[in-house]
Amino acid sequence: MLMAVAGSVSLLFGRLKWPKTIGYILAGILLSKNTWGGSFLADESSVATSGQIGVVFLMFSMGLGLSASNLRKAAPVAVPAAVIDTLAMMWLGYTMGRSVFGWGTVPSLFLGAAICDSATTMLAKVVDELGWSRKRFVGYALGTSVFEDIVCVGVIAVVTGVANGAGMDVAALGRSMGALAVFFIATLFFGLTLVPRLLDSVAKRKDQEALLLTLLGFCFLVTYIAYKLDFSLALGAFLTGVVGAASMERDRLGALVEPLKSLFAAVFFVSVGLMVDPRECLRNWPAILGVATVIFAGKFFNCTLGALLGGAGVKTAVQIGLSLAQTGEFAYMTALLYATVTGDTSKPLYQIAVGASLLTTVLNPFVIGFSEKAGTYVERRFPKRLARILEGYRSMLERYRTSGASVRRQMVRRQLAEIAVSAVLVFAVSVAFAMLENRDWSNLSVFFERHKRLFFALAMNTVIMVILGAALRVAWSMAAALSEVLVGTGDARWQTATRTLARHVIMTAVSALALAEIVMVNINLAPKEAWARTTLGIAFLCAVAFGWRFFARAGRRAARNFAAALATDERLANLSREITISVPEDAISRVEIGEDSPVAGFTVGALGIRAKTGASIAAVDRNGLRLRNVGPALKLRAGDILIAMGDRNQIGQLKSLVENGL
Repeated sequence: MLMAVAGSVSLLFGRLKWPKTIGYILAGILLSKNTWGGSFLADESSVATSGQIGVVFLMFSMGLGLSASNLRKAAPVAVPAAVIDTLAMMWLGYTMGRSVFGWGTVPSLFLGAAICDSATTMLAKVVDELGWSRKRFVGYALGTSVFEDIVCVGVIAVVTGVANGAGMDVAALGRSMGALAVFFIATLFFGLTLVPRLLDSVAKRKDQEALLLTLLGFCFLVTYIAYKLDFSLALGAFLTGVVGAASMERDRLGALVEPLKSLFAAVFFVSVGLMVDPRECLRNWPAILGVATVIFAGKFFNCTLGALLGGAGVKTAVQIGLSLAQTGEFAYMTALLYATVTGDTSKPLYQIAVGASLLTTVLNPFVIGFSEKAGTYVERRFPKRLARILEGYRSMLERYRTSGASVRRQMVRRQLAEIAVSAVLVFAVSVAFAMLENRDWSNLSVFFERHKRLFFALAMNTVIMVILGAALRVAWSMAAALSEVLVGTGDARWQTATRTLARHVIMTAVSALALAEIVMVNINLAPKEAWARTTLGIAFLCAVAFGWRFFARAGRRAARNFAAALATDERLANLSREITISVPEDAISRVEIGEDSPVAGFTVGALGIRAKTGASIAAVDRNGLRLRNVGPALKLRAGDILIAMGDRNQIGQLKSLVENGL
């Protein structure tokens, strides 16, 4: 019944060129038991569950069109817009609840929480229907909505603590935001390191079924983890889509998921309509209209202002503000949470939140469609003096983001961030294995259940060693760069000695911190028995003594995979510009520069590769990115792979040069 009505609505609204999303919601209202006293559906309760699957597919598809590099580019605009909008709407909702409706502190706080988050799912569907997914403002708007989802997790922690009588629990807020940051970083890092290569490998087999099920298996696994950690389903699915976008087969993946997205998205929006009680909405229409007006005006102003502060242009900022002037499923969830936590049914908070959200949702497709003309109009009528001030402000931001500090200082900051991410990943791994250790495994194996702490501790430390191998390599590079920042690059004896001392001090500090974190995460997961702890300690020492090269190599490979995933956009762009030249297969060789190679740090010109070996360097593979048109000024690094052309003797001499140096 549901799909018959949805199909009819899709046909009708498509012919009338109206947004199908509105039709689905209206269909849900007409099918609901709240309208006729009895539902037309055989099992109305199952629709909500199916609708959640629609959220997963919608957000996954939208993430698939927004790669990690695009999300990173959107962050400077999206983050300030999300923070300003969330805080301002929280205050507006609280003020309206207290001053207009005469409610107490708790329901007013919940009203503020209900209207502070924009509907990512609704935005994704509307821009998809309009065919605007590639427009500049869409990436910023989606990024803002996703960051609002993240901030609202902390908001929910605060208002729930107040409702339970715990007051403004800063510790609860910190725990929620910290857990969310760990989930965010761990999902992106492990996903980008492992999944794109897996998907590309499966795609080479030309097995559509295996590719689709592999993709959906990962998507729903991450979404399930997000659900178990009390995070948004939309956030988990969106992050999975961002990871899938790092695959070279992302266009093919999008085509495979498209039919499923269309099916379950319709179910989701019908399920939204099923929750609406028209009689209650009519009874509270003045309050609904007032809240909807506050949502539209407040969010438009906040998001536009935040986007301008982030450096967006006037037209783009106006389009961002108009597209985010709505609320969605987060409003329903927050209002329902209020009733569940407090048991208070005397206040029409749920119907007001649902009614206002529905009103802004119905208007939003028309508003987004009008945003192009509105943005152009505002940009043309914008005061010229203020426009010059904004242009100067944007230029200042751009100079700060692109230059600001020397190349070495930028490198040090980036490497510090990489080491911090490594520490977060170690913590995430320990939490994951602790959750596995808390499960009962006796049905699988009594022996495994009895000694599970030892098995999981060994597995956890194996993964940690790989992360540590990559982190220490970054730390050594950071130590070298930081020592040059401190004392310069001169050849004076005191400078050389100071640089050496600084490198060793920094490496010692990083190693000590890493060891301290490893000890801390092992305290809770390590087995209690003395023999088991001894076994674990011996295994760790043996791994360091005899297997360190393996772990370091695995860490380098993971780092290269991660860098390659981030460079997918550039690789796809280069692929379309490549010119294929037919040469004998045995004339091309790959020569890797090892960690201990004496040529690392020298330029191609200084080494005189062509003159000494006769081989020609056609390209260099570095961290998954192919550097073409290699010139004499290119400095070679450890881990680089030289794509060389020459006969067997010339390639042999090149390998000798790389291994033995000048």
